[in-house]
Amino acid sequence: MQQQKIKISQTVIWVSSIFLGLLSSVPQLASHAFNWQEAVVNSIITATFSVIMWYLNIYMLNRNSVKRRQNISYAKLMIVLAFGMVVMFVLAWIQQLILSHINFGTTMLMVEVRGILINLVCYMFLTLLQNNYAGQQIQLELEKVKSDNLSAQFELLKQQINPHFLFNSLNTLKSMAETNDSETVDFVIKLSDFYRFTLESRKLDLITVQEEIKIIDSYIFLQKARFGDGITLTNELNNEVLKTLIPPFTLQLLVENCIKHNIVSQSKPLHIRIYNSENTIVIENPIQKKMTVEDSLGIGLDNVKSRYKHLLEQEIQITSDEKIFQIKLPFIHEYHHH
Repeated sequence: MQQQKIKISQTVIWVSSIFLGLLSSVPQLASHAFNWQEAVVNSIITATFSVIMWYLNIYMLNRNSVKRRQNISYAKLMIVLAFGMVVMFVLAWIQQLILSHINFGTTMLMVEVRGILINLVCYMFLTLLQNNYAGQQIQLELEKVKSDNLSAQFELLKQQINPHFLFNSLNTLKSMAETNDSETVDFVIKLSDFYRFTLESRKLDLITVQEEIKIIDSYIFLQKARFGDGITLTNELNNEVLKTLIPPFTLQLLVENCIKHNIVSQSKPLHIRIYNSENTIVIENPIQKKMTVEDSLGIGLDNVKSRYKHLLEQEIQITSDEKIFQIKLPFIHEYHHH
């Protein structure tokens, strides 16, 4: 994993270097014995050194960057400081050649101290910038891993179809075929449609409520072949609601959940109602608890909760008064994937 390369604007490098050069001549401007030649040479020497140190530090920090670093490399710092002292000595010697009247020893000491300070500022600034880049990259990768993990979980949720449903459907189909039931062909078509919807919806996070109702229609037809008039579903959703969005198989999973937990029989039919109220889709059923509940593989209500949490960061509303069990799903007017 490669380290984020440091990139500094050329404008920043040159403007900051010129500024440091001018700043180095401020003490001379305040002096009574001001010499403009000395001030100009001093500014040029300082600005030149600053430019060289910018590029040297950038090169050193980007060199051999195989791993991310979020600490100071003292080895690189010593190399940069040592190289900077050599460069500043050469520049001080050039200054001595231009201004032969100044004392070389005093001038060299002054420019070396100045060079070390400039070098430290450049190195520390670039190190902080590099650490900031690395931190941002790590954060982006963590977010990507988190997003990929959530997406993978959601894909698993979307693909969970109760195998008991298939087993029961095939048993029903077998019985219908043996008795030459007139609706056998329709049953096969609806079963095929249902699993075709299953395959197609795996590619989608959201579908229209109208498409979801088609899934429900196929599912209820299959269940009626098994339970007859023991199950009824009333759909009261208006056209505007049908245009809103919903995670695929949400209503189907909730209907399946109703059948799994409640008595469904000719003598005690289960009436499921779907309607809209206060910007929510409501699915409700009378509570007719079974003595024993069918085995669950994690589908149903928990699945729906996870879908809405993943897609919208919203919670569904669940209410029960021991007579009516009711679930409210918030409207989704457009796709917002967090």
